[in-house]
This record gives sequence, structure tokens and C-alpha cells, in this order.
Amino acid sequence: MDGTAAAPTQATDCHGGRETMLEAARAAGKTEMLAGLAKDYPRGPHDQPQSMCPAFGSLRVGLRMRRTATILSGSACCVYGLTFTSHFYGAKRTVGYVPFNSESLVRGQLFEDIRTAVHDMAKPEEYDTVVIINLCVPTASGVPLDLLPKSINGVRIIGIDVPGFGVPTHAEAKDVLAGAMLRYARTEAEAGPVQRPRVVQEMPTVTLVGELFPADPVGVGAMLAPMGLAVAPQLPSREWRDLYAALDSRVVAAVHPFYTASIREFQAAGRPIVGSGPVGVEGTDAWLSAIGAAANVGAAEIDAAKARTLNPMRGALAGMRMKSRVTVSGYEGSELLVARLMIELGCEVPYVGTACPRTPWSDLDREWLNAHGCHVQYRASLEQDVAAMLEVKPDLAIGTTPLVQKAKELGTPAIYFTNMVSARPLLGIPGIGAMAAIVKAQTKSPERFAGMVAFFDGVGTGDNTGYGWQGTPEAHPQFREKYRKQRLAREKTLANQSMGS
Repeated sequence: MDGTAAAPTQATDCHGGRETMLEAARAAGKTEMLAGLAKDYPRGPHDQPQSMCPAFGSLRVGLRMRRTATILSGSACCVYGLTFTSHFYGAKRTVGYVPFNSESLVRGQLFEDIRTAVHDMAKPEEYDTVVIINLCVPTASGVPLDLLPKSINGVRIIGIDVPGFGVPTHAEAKDVLAGAMLRYARTEAEAGPVQRPRVVQEMPTVTLVGELFPADPVGVGAMLAPMGLAVAPQLPSREWRDLYAALDSRVVAAVHPFYTASIREFQAAGRPIVGSGPVGVEGTDAWLSAIGAAANVGAAEIDAAKARTLNPMRGALAGMRMKSRVTVSGYEGSELLVARLMIELGCEVPYVGTACPRTPWSDLDREWLNAHGCHVQYRASLEQDVAAMLEVKPDLAIGTTPLVQKAKELGTPAIYFTNMVSARPLLGIPGIGAMAAIVKAQTKSPERFAGMVAFFDGVGTGDNTGYGWQGTPEAHPQFREKYRKQRLAREKTLANQSMGS
């Protein structure tokens, strides 16, 4: 190519449907990019799970990094929703936006506007990196972010496409940006000296992959210390130079197993990958053995780490055991680990659903759960999660907002996975205490939910739906019958006209 952007052949409406958008993107030259997304993030038989806009994941990764600017290119309604959600989840930074209309999109002016915005933002005194994210319409229209310069005034420029019709979940969109950043950092490190990481460990390190509760890496570090290992800055990282430290680790732990693009970069750097995580006694025992073996640690050091960690964990589990039936579902990527811990606490977990795909790094957890009578549903849809809950009739349902709503309508205790479970420790002894406390608090008085169901019975359903009633709505069955007859007569007329033509 000559370094200039070709104008898109047509503008694409964001409500045209997935197949229409895919066809437009391929026609606009995005076939290779879409093939890469399909390989890294395969869909399930029902197309894709119900979730928030996937681009939120990439946006979140960029907004949580120091000295990183993020610019969105997409429809105004999408940008509004994404920025609202980002600030709802605690972002305290401005999100850049490059607006467009049909004319500027078709003429190719949008790419020029993006290039101008990137040059304006590339201030080395303020930023290490500028991230530009194409949403659905610019992706489908072929806006070529790969033609942007890789660096401006020493500021790295990273352009990615994160279309809703190409990336199934926001969890995997985290990997889209994290993987792109890791690839850039790896090429920098291979080319020569790089900036010293913020924290440099004296011992060999283990990189934890996944957004974890802040206390979890600290606890893991204590587990690893007897093996002569420390925890590296995790991925996604908090600033650019942390990426170098993550790449410089001896072992990579795919605690969240769906970071396919990121793991590919670690493998290219020659780093062994270990799946699962230190949850419960059995999970921690197996994980420490796998980490030690991958790091070439001696058997005596591995045994020392287990002796320091496992006996206290056994004591914690023994003191917090409970008999509750629980279903687990969500879209964060740690659902299988949560289910494992619930089972070790004594709970019966017949079903765990995750919106994320099956990867090799979740196989150990899947096999363990299957052996303990738990069905694992990858790429789970809301309908599958609800059907499992209705069949199992759990004492506690952990899941997404719509599942929790359905459970509470039925009088079943339920909590939102993201805000309640992900916001607490999961690994090691703190995870045991946190998960036990959740189950105990939510299942101790089920009569509360039965009372609420009885109190609100019939409210907001059927003819009582709506607002503004001053009293009990009066039923008027004669009008229902009148309109039923009119509808049938209209359908009969249309049928006769169709037969006549």
C-alpha cells in the first residue's frame, strides 16, 4: 500500500445485523483481522453470549493503565454507552472520541480525523501510549488503523478493531488490547534495552494473567516464596514498563484462561504456561506442583511451599464447611475456579456456566469439576443458565444481572457474580473465607425471599404492568374479546389477499 487510506466503499449501519456487518467488513479488507478474531475467540452454537458491548473490555484495560490515552472511533450512541459504563466502574480519565457521519466515513475523512487526533494526543510528557479502538461501524467500513504510525514523538500508537460482531465478550476484548500491547513490548525488548520496570524482583517470577482481586497476587507471592519465586506485575498491567517485567518471568500462570492472544506472545517469548489457580486444597496442591515443575524448582522446595500453605488451608476449610446447593455462572472467566472452591467448601455445584470459550488452560478445572458431578457449559447463554437454575433449584444462584433477577422473582437467593464474587479474594486462605461468607450470608434465611415473593405477588405483571395506578386496576374482558375478534378478522383478510395474489 502507498501509506494512504482508501475510502470505504459504503457506510454501514450499526443496526444491520451481524452477518451484514461481517460481509461489509470483509468487503472493506478486514478479512484477515476477522479470521484472527474467529480463531482466538471462537463462538458457541448459539452465536455468542448475551453481554455488555465487548469493546468495554479493551477500554477498561487502557483506562486502568498509567500514562495511557484511549480514543474511541464509533457511533456516538456506542461511545456514550461505553464511557458511561467505564465511569460507572470507576474510570477517572477522559475518553477521546473521533466523531463521524456518513459523508466523512464514505470519503475516508474519518481516518484522517483519527490520524490528526492521534498526533494531537501523542505528547511524551503526558503519555507513553495512545490506544485507538475501532468499534463496529468503522471496522465494518474498513477504517485502516494499521496505517497509523507505530510511534509519534516517542509515544507508542496502538490501533485495534474490537467489533461486537467479531469479539464475543468483553472479557476477551481485554485480551485484544493486552495481547496487542504485549506484542509491541516484546518486539521492543527483542530490539534492544528497554525502560526499567517499576518493580524488579530479585527472585525469578511468575506472571499472573487475569484481572484479580488486589490482595490475591500478594497471597500468591507468599505461597511461592518457599520455592524461591516471586510474583511479577500481572497482565493486564498498570503501566507500560510492567509489560517488560511480565515478559521477563520464568512461568506464566493463566489464572483466567481466555487470554489467547496474550498467551501466544508469552509463548513466543519462550515462557511456559500453567493453567488453573491456587483455589482450595486440591487446586492449590496441583497448581504449586505445576508451577514448580515449569520453573525447574526442586522437589524439596515444592514440598516446602505446600507444607507452608496446604495445612492452614485444610484447617480453614474444615472450619467453614457447609451443605448448600449452588449454581455458578458469569462472564469474568473465573467461574470454574469459583465452582471448584465451592465444592471444596462442601457445596453441591451441579452446574457452572461461563460466557468464555474452552481453552487448553481451563481443561484441568473442567476435568476436576466433571469428576465431582458438575456440568461445565462454555459459551453459556442466559437461557442455558436460567434453565440450569430452574432444574437444579439451588439454595444460592450466582450469576449475571438478568439471572439474578429471575432467581429473585422465584424466591431463590441470588447474587451478581461481577460485583459480589469478583470483588472479593478467590485464591488461597482469603478466598476460602470470602466464598464461605458469601454462601453463609445469602442462604441463612431463605424465608426472607419467600416473604418478598408473596408480598409482591402479581405486581408489575400482566394487566398490572405500568405505573400511575391509584388503586387496583379494573379488568375489562369485553375489550380484550373485542380486539381479539378484530385481530382474527384482519389476519383472515390478509390470508385471503395472499391466496388471491
